[in-house]
Amino acid sequence: STWLLSRDVIAERDAAEKARRDLVAAVSHDLRTPLTSLRLLADATRDDVVDPDTRRSYLEQMSVHIRSLSALIEDLFELSRLEAGDIEWSLQRVRLDELVGETVEAMRAQADAKHVAVQAHVPGNLAPARANPEKLQRVLFNLIQNAIRHTPADGSVTVAAESNGVTVEVEVADTGEGLPAEDRERAFEPFYRGGAGAARAAGDGTGLGLTICRAIVEAHGGEIWFADSRRGACVRFSLPRAR
Repeated sequence: STWLLSRDVIAERDAAEKARRDLVAAVSHDLRTPLTSLRLLADATRDDVVDPDTRRSYLEQMSVHIRSLSALIEDLFELSRLEAGDIEWSLQRVRLDELVGETVEAMRAQADAKHVAVQAHVPGNLAPARANPEKLQRVLFNLIQNAIRHTPADGSVTVAAESNGVTVEVEVADTGEGLPAEDRERAFEPFYRGGAGAARAAGDGTGLGLTICRAIVEAHGGEIWFADSRRGACVRFSLPRAR
């Protein structure tokens, strides 16, 4: 039994070390691309041959890369705090019809730009959840943004919620390409790209959105998962009901 225990400890240690190496490699990849572009753009901007319009264009591109780097660093810090249990949140009674409605409206311009319909179906008499409203809204923003990103024009994203008596469950469903069942758990891993070596396009976010969603939901005592769906992807998460 001691040998079996040692083998399990070694396997767990090796898995943790592999996860650490994978995370470092992914972070390095996502830092290298914008930094390389910034270096090239900075060199080009210093060139006296560049005309004013081109210089302005280069400066705008540099701003985009700087914002991308800032978002990545902020998400890395937030994830490290969540995983370390550094959480000082006030939990409140949250009316999901109000919070979901507000979040959907905030995302409407982004959805309209992609010609995707986004809608909320949350009953006004739904039992309130016990949660931190700002962190819960971060989860909703991430899930809705991710759904819009993976939904083609003329598709739709729907946010719904229901209570089963003990918990409240929220669902973000889209009519996009969906996700194979074998990839659903891995989708919550940092920097998961939907396949080995698959590149993430510019504007696809930091690659930590779903990872942060899971950490926030679990810190509330809930769970998050990809549910079966006849079309597109469907992410559901649970939260404790307010007493």
